[in-house]
Amino acid sequence: MKNLFAFLAVLGMLSFGTSAIAVAQEDVVEEPTEQVIPETPAPVDVDPDEEAQPLHQEIKRIFIEGGAGFMGVVLLALIFGLAISIERILYLNFATTNTEKLLLNVEEALENGGIEAAKEVCRDTRGPVASIFYQGLSKFDEGIDVVEKSVVAYGGVQTGLLEKNMTWISLFISIAPMLGFMGTVIGMIAAFDSIEAAGDISPSLVAGGIKVALITTVSGLVVAIILQVFYNYIASKVDALVNTMEDASISLIDILVKYNLKK
Repeated sequence: MKNLFAFLAVLGMLSFGTSAIAVAQEDVVEEPTEQVIPETPAPVDVDPDEEAQPLHQEIKRIFIEGGAGFMGVVLLALIFGLAISIERILYLNFATTNTEKLLLNVEEALENGGIEAAKEVCRDTRGPVASIFYQGLSKFDEGIDVVEKSVVAYGGVQTGLLEKNMTWISLFISIAPMLGFMGTVIGMIAAFDSIEAAGDISPSLVAGGIKVALITTVSGLVVAIILQVFYNYIASKVDALVNTMEDASISLIDILVKYNLKK
C-alpha cells in the first residue's frame, strides 16, 4: 500500500508540473516585432537650368544676357588685343639671340677673315643684335666714332620695331572697361525707363537692367585684366632685349677697338 501511495504521489506531482508548464507557456505571449519600412524620399524635380553647365555654355549664356551690342564690342577688343599680343610674343621670341655666342663668333671671324667675315656671321644670325652688329661693321672704314654713332642710331630703330603695336594693346586695355561702364550706364537707364513706364518700383522691373549693367562691367574688366597681363609680359621682354642690345653694342665697340689697334 505504501508503494501504491508513493507511486500515486509521484504521478500527481508529474501531472501538476506538466500542467503548470503548459499554463506558463500560455501566459507568455510574444509581442510581435513591428517592421519599420523606410520611407522613400519623394522625387525632387530638378530644374535643368540649375544643373551644372559646361564652361562654354555658361559663357555663352552670360554673353547673351549681357546684350549682343556691347558684349560683341568687348569681345572684339579681346580678340584683337590677344592677336596683337601673340604676334608680339612670337616676334620677340624670334628676336632673342645668344649674344655671348655671337660676340665670340664675330671676334673669331675678325681675327681669321677680317670685317667681311664678321659681316657674314651677322648676316647668318637672326635678331636685332646681329642687325646692329652688321650696321656697325659696315661703317668700320669710317672710324670707330662713326661706328658708335651708327650702332646707337640703328639700336633706336630696332627698339622701335620691338615696341611696334604695343600702343594698340594699350588702347584695347583702356577701351574694354570703358565699354563695360557704358553698358552699365545704359543698363541703369533701361532699368529706370522700366520703372517710369510701370509707375512702380518693383525688383522684377529693375533686375534685368541691373543684371545687364553688371555683366558688361565685369566683362570689360576681365578683358582689360587679361590684356594687361600680356602687355606687362611684352614690355618686360622688350626691356630685356633692349638691355641686351646695349650691352652687346658696347662689347662690339671694344672688340673693334682691339681689332683696329692690331692692324
